[in-house]
Amino acid sequence: MSLSIKMDIDAVEDVTCLDPELLQLPDVSPFALKASPQLVEDFFSQWLSLPGTGHLVKSLIDDAKSGTIVNASANFSTLNAVGSHSLSSMFPSSNAPPLSPRSSSGSPRTSKQKSSPSALGSPLKLVSEPMQEIIPQFYFQNGCPPTKELKEQCLSQINHLFNNPLNGLQIDEFKAVTKEVCKLPSFLSSALFRKIDVEWTGIVTRDAFIKYWVDGNMLTMDIATQIFEILKRPGCKYLTQVDFKPVLRELLATHPGLEFLLNTPEFQDRYAETVIYRIFYHINRSGNGRLTLRELKRGSLVAAMQHADEEEDINKVLRYFSYEHFYVIYCKFWELDTDHDFFIDRENLIRYGNHALTYRIVDRIFSQAPRKFTSEVEGKMGYEDFVYFMFSEEDKSSQPSLEYWFKCIDLDGNGVLTPNEMQFFYEEQLHRMECMAQEPVLFEDILCQIIDMIAPEREYCITLQDLKRCKLSGNVFNILFNLNKFVAFESRDPFLIRQEREEPALTEWDHFAHREYIRLSMEEDVEDASNGSAEVWDESLEAPF
Repeated sequence: MSLSIKMDIDAVEDVTCLDPELLQLPDVSPFALKASPQLVEDFFSQWLSLPGTGHLVKSLIDDAKSGTIVNASANFSTLNAVGSHSLSSMFPSSNAPPLSPRSSSGSPRTSKQKSSPSALGSPLKLVSEPMQEIIPQFYFQNGCPPTKELKEQCLSQINHLFNNPLNGLQIDEFKAVTKEVCKLPSFLSSALFRKIDVEWTGIVTRDAFIKYWVDGNMLTMDIATQIFEILKRPGCKYLTQVDFKPVLRELLATHPGLEFLLNTPEFQDRYAETVIYRIFYHINRSGNGRLTLRELKRGSLVAAMQHADEEEDINKVLRYFSYEHFYVIYCKFWELDTDHDFFIDRENLIRYGNHALTYRIVDRIFSQAPRKFTSEVEGKMGYEDFVYFMFSEEDKSSQPSLEYWFKCIDLDGNGVLTPNEMQFFYEEQLHRMECMAQEPVLFEDILCQIIDMIAPEREYCITLQDLKRCKLSGNVFNILFNLNKFVAFESRDPFLIRQEREEPALTEWDHFAHREYIRLSMEEDVEDASNGSAEVWDESLEAPF
């Protein structure tokens, strides 16, 4: 500091004194300083005007010239003691603002300021040696190991069930282990047994089971992961349709609701195939035939398996396993397959639902736009392809169905349904209305109705996401290519609407399958009665002769 500045400081002695403690800038809000730079200048000017400031600056300059160590903190402490006057000289006694109450323990800032350097230690030491927090292990490559209590409880059950001279169990004795120890559906018993008995010895020993279930950390996995690990083949990260066949074989052999099929192995195979097709239709959202663990967890298969294991009436298990649902699907396929070669062509499918579908939508199906056929026969649809079609047609509220029909209507495959594409399919509907002497509805009116129903993000450009957000989106497809359902939608039965609202857990497929099963059962009863009466009539005719 120059000598002129020193003289200026000496000259300033008649300015009002201010408590220097109030001028500690770290105690002032940084936001206030940034918002009012003039405030800092005012503080500094006020500090320079204090009587003790001149003495402090002089002493610092003298120390610096003499080469002695400058102890600024001590000088500031002296300055604070010298300049600790009240604010009465700045504010009149009647207008002085009250000080905020001080806590007995003091604020953290005050306690920090009062702490001595020796008590706090070196700041560099605190930075170089941060406080270490031990984080417990949360990832285990082979699964989380079981706790000691859970392991002991499991071993106790294992010792009880494996307590026999062989120290092991055969496949017909293994079901108790599957149910009581593993807490899995009983019809997974054979699959689990084969997973452990890799040498096909016919016996699973106690040690072998402990090694797989306890030591392999299967005990702590969720049930979906357990089922996935049991069914998948070694080295695979997905499940295929073949992996489910052992489960369905055991279900057919052991479930009381399927005993009547024991003498009809052909229908056992068809039932198992239908269940597997249903599983992959609803759960395998990628449609590649490879069911991942993520898809298995997101689906309802595990809950359906548990329900099927507990319920004696298999028809009450509506998801996947209902025999009545299989009966409806198979009978529909058999009705259309007139030559019974187990394939369906265009002319067969056009008769579906009493000729409900248009030729244009049937052509799109056989062009394999929504899904590539598995039949491997040109121009023919196999049973699996028909199952996918039928579920898509009879339950247009499901996401797989929306994706199926969206691909059919999206002629250019750009992911958007345009008015021209929708008009292409509706033209045939309009022609059919005129042929049936029904009042035709112009496409312009239909388009406005569809837009109002779906409310797409971009007007006149309907995406798959727009359809999935709307609960009535299935009716859009009925309007475009299913005349029977379009007319039924326009003249809805209030009784059916009320019935559907009273049973929200049932899907459109559940309602359809129930009605269709009753119809097929009544037709079969009438046919049986007709055959019976014919036999009686023949006997009566032959009696006189």
